[in-house]
Amino acid sequence: MALSFSVVLALAGCASSAGIGSGAQVLSPRAAGLPAAADAAPMEMVQANWWRDWGDAGLSAVIEQALQAQPSLKVAEARLRRAQAATASEQAMEGPQVNASADATRQRFSANSIYPAPLGGSMRTLANAQLAGSWEMDFFGRHRAAIEAAVGSERAAVAEWQAARNVLASQVAQTYVQLGRLLAQREVARHALAQRDQMLVLIRQRVDAGLDTRVELKQGEGALPEARLQIEQLDEQIAMTRHALAALAALPSSSYDQLEPDLRAIKILALPAALPADLLGRRPDVSAARWRMEAATKGVDSAKAQFYPNVSLTAFMGLSSIGLDRLMESGSQQYGVGPAIHLPIFDAGRLRAQLRAKTADLDAAVESYNGAVIDAVRETADQLDARQSVQRQREQQAQAGDAAEAAYDIATQRYRAGLSGYLTVLSAETSLLSQRRLSVDLKARELSVQVALVRALGGGFDDASVGR
Repeated sequence: MALSFSVVLALAGCASSAGIGSGAQVLSPRAAGLPAAADAAPMEMVQANWWRDWGDAGLSAVIEQALQAQPSLKVAEARLRRAQAATASEQAMEGPQVNASADATRQRFSANSIYPAPLGGSMRTLANAQLAGSWEMDFFGRHRAAIEAAVGSERAAVAEWQAARNVLASQVAQTYVQLGRLLAQREVARHALAQRDQMLVLIRQRVDAGLDTRVELKQGEGALPEARLQIEQLDEQIAMTRHALAALAALPSSSYDQLEPDLRAIKILALPAALPADLLGRRPDVSAARWRMEAATKGVDSAKAQFYPNVSLTAFMGLSSIGLDRLMESGSQQYGVGPAIHLPIFDAGRLRAQLRAKTADLDAAVESYNGAVIDAVRETADQLDARQSVQRQREQQAQAGDAAEAAYDIATQRYRAGLSGYLTVLSAETSLLSQRRLSVDLKARELSVQVALVRALGGGFDDASVGR
């Protein structure tokens, strides 16, 4: 009865958390623009190691090297280990705590104090050996909420690590595609150089025969250094891109000097044509933001529990004596056990300030989650539209490229036959080279959009595995 009365008095005397609450609202998937599950078109699952489906062993080797050695990913791994340690620390605080201590102090006791002779005025050794234990009874869920907050932070760290992997793999793939594009552009430039060299031979023959003037000859000669200049510029960009790829893989700059991706050999993945309803469960960044929000919610619960009494049970047992020679005697035994109640009555607003801070953290986590949802939907919608647009552009470019090839062949034949001038050939060649370059760019653009779409869809991330 006395204990119940004490608890009632304690609850009545607690500092109040009234008037402090979160005002942020979680954005619903429908409000963000995602379709309902029943309205969503079925989609192929993106595999965790999606790059292997491209059918390019060189790309797979570079990505897997980067995932193993890239320092930025190791930073994310270190953060994950720290979050796991924090969870273990909170879980350890929930159980009983036992400590051992031992000390020996040489001391002179005052002869003019409370110590009678022969103790007063003498030098003695005070010795203690003791085990002390305590157990906080989590009646109001403070420890449980703290553990759940730590678990939420750990799961967020797992998702952030997965997001870092997704970003790194995407960066490597984009750089790999860029290298392939530059190599293909260099082949176009080399082919143009060979064509111009052949054309110069024809021009000289025509000049010698009196069919052309030195104007056409100089035009033909000037086209060669221009083509060589383009090749040199592309070689410079190729070298820098290979260096960037080596840096992503955490290798020396010369590691990929012989790497030559062929964009034509890379497979196009089967990806959705519409926003998937379960997009938010596929995105590691959204999952991380959600778990941060869960952790912040439990942090608020833990802060609220600080307003209630803290009830603990403490006990100790050990030996204490004046003089080491008597420490192990039975009379040196000491022990005790008893409950303790800590009640916050007046703390100058400290607990309320802590709760306001945790509530602000929750509001920030909710808005960060909302922002992640909006970005995820926008990014995915952008890449879906870009993918469809690039496909239409490639269809139109293929027709324009065929026409340019045919026009160049006709212009060359007419020039050989003396039916048209060299300017007609130059014009046709300019159009042809433009279409060849555009074809390479659109192929690279198609693959780049595919990488961006895979990343936007989560890169094969599974939110359910984080929650386990």
